[in-house]
Amino acid sequence: MNPYAHLVAEYARFFREGRRYPLGGFPVPTAPAPADGAPRALIFSPHPDDECIVGGLALRLQREAGWVIQNVAVTQGSSRPRQAARWAELQDACRYLGFGCLATGPAGLEQVTPKARAEQAASWETKVAVIRRILETERPTAIFVPHEHDWNGTHIGVHFLVLDALAALPASFATTVVETEYWGQMTRPNLMVEISESQVVDQVTALSFHVGEVQRNPFHLLLPAWMQDNVRRGSELVGGQGGAAPEFGFATLYRLRRWQQGHVEEITAGSNLGLAESPAVLFR
Repeated sequence: MNPYAHLVAEYARFFREGRRYPLGGFPVPTAPAPADGAPRALIFSPHPDDECIVGGLALRLQREAGWVIQNVAVTQGSSRPRQAARWAELQDACRYLGFGCLATGPAGLEQVTPKARAEQAASWETKVAVIRRILETERPTAIFVPHEHDWNGTHIGVHFLVLDALAALPASFATTVVETEYWGQMTRPNLMVEISESQVVDQVTALSFHVGEVQRNPFHLLLPAWMQDNVRRGSELVGGQGGAAPEFGFATLYRLRRWQQGHVEEITAGSNLGLAESPAVLFR
């Protein structure tokens, strides 16, 4: 018997079986309260559900280093009839992960796209002011934001919205910018973060709380495979062409850069962060 036939058949079987699993409604795990003055990170999510997909490093910072993680719901989706439900689903998902949840308005921001940035200057500046106020209030040690080529118009729009807000702050404001990917792959990630099996379980479970979205497209069932493929890509994009792959089962790719003195500074050296290392070492 060809063992790979069994391997592929089991992948297919688990995917079919997963479609029958319940969505959301799982008990919220208990977690210790963060210490006073703990470092803070913000995830600027273009849509409700992005926090579960790209938040692997943020979740490790929370659990292993005691950071406070706040998810900023930049939008609540483009379908107005679904916005209230998406906000409720987002709150449930963030509660499961132990993330805080910040709104940008009663229904989130709308038309956060490069086109709106180019053609609707006054409206765009109003949106920039919203993000600037959040940054001023939270004073994050790190922010998570999509990279500038993440394909989806809102993902790209959020990238430029957050960078415009950073540019509107005093030059003394500094933070680490952790760029994320999902719809469009980064060509120059400089960090691969290993994610444990138990954490992947929690991310998939939290993603299942976004019931309306995963009924439309089962992102949650495909997340483990995406995180496995990140290991394939990251082993050479981060580790160097032709290099040996680390023995990671699951990973998320990022690009770390530093915002200081009113501009982004590149961090060129690539690194692989395994489970044996604290993620806090990235921000010293």
